[in-house]
Amino acid sequence: MITDRGYFITDYNGHTVKKNFKFSVVSIAVSLFMANQAGAANTWTESRSDAMGGTGVAAGNYGSAVLINPALLAKAKPDDDVTVILPSIGAQISDKDNLRDKIDDISDDVSKYRSTLDNINFVDLFIPTSPASRNVSSAAGDLANQLDSLKGKTASGKAGAGIAVSIPNDVLSVAFVAKANARARVSSYIDQGDIDTLRGIEAVPATALAVTPNDLKSKGFGRAAIVSDYGVAVARQFDISGVPVSVGITPKLQKTWLYNYTVSIYNFDSGDINSSRYRNDDTGFNVDAGLAADLGDNWTVGLTGQNLFSRDIDTKKVDGVRDTYQISPVVTAGAAWHNDLVTLTADGDLTETKGFKSEDASQYVGVGAEVTPLSWLAVRAGYRADVKGNDSNVFTGGVGFAPFSTVHVDLMGLYGEDETWGAGAQLSMTF
Repeated sequence: MITDRGYFITDYNGHTVKKNFKFSVVSIAVSLFMANQAGAANTWTESRSDAMGGTGVAAGNYGSAVLINPALLAKAKPDDDVTVILPSIGAQISDKDNLRDKIDDISDDVSKYRSTLDNINFVDLFIPTSPASRNVSSAAGDLANQLDSLKGKTASGKAGAGIAVSIPNDVLSVAFVAKANARARVSSYIDQGDIDTLRGIEAVPATALAVTPNDLKSKGFGRAAIVSDYGVAVARQFDISGVPVSVGITPKLQKTWLYNYTVSIYNFDSGDINSSRYRNDDTGFNVDAGLAADLGDNWTVGLTGQNLFSRDIDTKKVDGVRDTYQISPVVTAGAAWHNDLVTLTADGDLTETKGFKSEDASQYVGVGAEVTPLSWLAVRAGYRADVKGNDSNVFTGGVGFAPFSTVHVDLMGLYGEDETWGAGAQLSMTF
């Protein structure tokens, strides 16, 4: 807001500082969809909250409220002005079994097996000591080993990005948002009969004459979903018996792209997952809503519901296989204690986070802390766990810099069990 006192900026503690100008751009977090898969536990991605264990329902600021809890949009200070969030991007990857490399390896072994048969004198297959016979035996054995190593292996991840414009107002605060969240999983079905057949060729190469890779039954599966939201949030603060209570709601258009990549494991190529043969989309309507209340000077509690309307969307049927992606309400409660130096926060999901029906649901809890020893420096840490035990528990951390009190740079990272890691970066400027 421009006043006769000039322009103002807000530091990490929420204090307003007078300046000659005020420009805010919250965001950029860099990460990656992992070529096949990409994460964030929540339906939002925001570097500050991600660094604090994925918490933010009560501890988020008004500029990122539309991504986390729309009620916080009404918590802007009197001198706060328009905030623009440019792509806030983050991702998490879990690949404890190194599945990506294993699938690439099996492609190499399939090619090796085929090449041994392409130019062979089939008579040589009946001579166990011939080089051709030994090559076929070796190639079949290598392929059988790779199939055996793929049994029960999976890789997964999630990613998110968001853009928002938040306009605080004493009467009714408004924000515009466009965000997308992606999740994916790569897995395999290994037919024991394929391994037995290849072991048989390894022992008796001449039996290869009756078998080709196309006759084998093992499959590779790639499931991915991208859900994009385009909405307008409104929020207002009320005084209820002396307690400031904020209410916010975000009606939104929701578009979903689903990918069902189901092929013979001998023809698996992750670059094909985006083909229209495996992709379909759907457009619908949904709503986010939230509450927040200040309990004294130091406590804030919040409640947010993302995707309050349930939607089940079927993938394309590919090679006889179909899956269903479930968009369901995710309700999260949070509490934060804060002063000028420290913010302590905790969030917990009251509902499950679902995805494809072929996957197990998760339910997350997180705790985090932020220390601001200087007005231009913030240090953050946290921990996030899946109480269902179906996703990796992770430690998170990050730092925030505000040089000259106009530019904000936030960095975050996470690491956890099952070779899970993620990273993000965020740039802000305030005016």
